[in-house]
Amino acid sequence: MGTKISNIKETHDPAGYPLAESEDIISGTEISYNDIMGGTAKGRRTIERMKGVTEFVYDLPVDAEVVEAKSEAQERKDTPVFTGVLKYFPNAIKYVSQVSKAGNDQHHPDKPLHWDMSKSTDETDALTRHLIDHSIDPVDTDGMLHLGKVAWRALAALERHLKNNQ
Repeated sequence: MGTKISNIKETHDPAGYPLAESEDIISGTEISYNDIMGGTAKGRRTIERMKGVTEFVYDLPVDAEVVEAKSEAQERKDTPVFTGVLKYFPNAIKYVSQVSKAGNDQHHPDKPLHWDMSKSTDETDALTRHLIDHSIDPVDTDGMLHLGKVAWRALAALERHLKNNQ
């Protein structure tokens, strides 16, 4: 949804470019013609939120959603790990931790519990194989549920994606 700009009185700057004044200017940020159109412009023409200052505006529709920066405290409150995940899936999360330990014991019996991200990078292939195997027999040969391994691999794929795209 776009941000509405209203109360604009058009005038022109010395170079002949149109100017506008508004109290309903996009809040908290600066947008350039290049940002709006993805092209180039003769000089930078911007919309800025500053009381008593003339804003430069191209005669273009502005369809932008302004997002205010969140504080660290708000970021933490917007990440409800316990109430938004653990309370929803307590049994599944506990089971995935058992799958994690069984995998560590299988691949690193002499080391403490850890994820060696270099060992296996085919999370989506592995989770798909476990999902197919679940449709044949829900229990893997080691006695663990294939769905638990699907969940572990899905979490691993998501973690790898998030780390690689920060």
